[in-house]
Amino acid sequence: MSAIPHLSPAALVEDRAGVHSMHRPDLPCAERRTAGCLTAATAASVPVLRRFARGVAARWSLPTGVDEALGLVVSELVGNAVRHSGGPDVALLLSADLSTLAVEVKDNGRWRSRAGRPRREDELVCGGRGLEIVEAYALCCIVRARRDGTHVIAEISLRN
Repeated sequence: MSAIPHLSPAALVEDRAGVHSMHRPDLPCAERRTAGCLTAATAASVPVLRRFARGVAARWSLPTGVDEALGLVVSELVGNAVRHSGGPDVALLLSADLSTLAVEVKDNGRWRSRAGRPRREDELVCGGRGLEIVEAYALCCIVRARRDGTHVIAEISLRN
């Protein structure tokens, strides 16, 4: 996937039926597809995981327009994990059924808060709007921050 050693995936899984049977037990395994990748949490991992996600979308022949939404959602969620978690790794898991593509990003860091540090006026122009962008493309976006890391799930519709 990548010629850069520190960005080569530590784990790469695709099309394992039944991985998310707890998430959507109503669907037979044959109607679910999953793919995942774990890599170093560095700025360079953002385009690597975006390309991985778009490649999966192409292999799965997802509907037109999903590719662009997927690229934006993955870029933002992975970028947030890299920028704010301080953890060494970031994981991306994609899971599709007949109507929804779930994009899950997990890190194992501790969220570094901006509390106590006021934003400069110029920061308001360029940052702090990422989850709003994700929510514009997603049916839902759930953020679970815990001591052992953050887990974000955004679901993108596969219906026109």
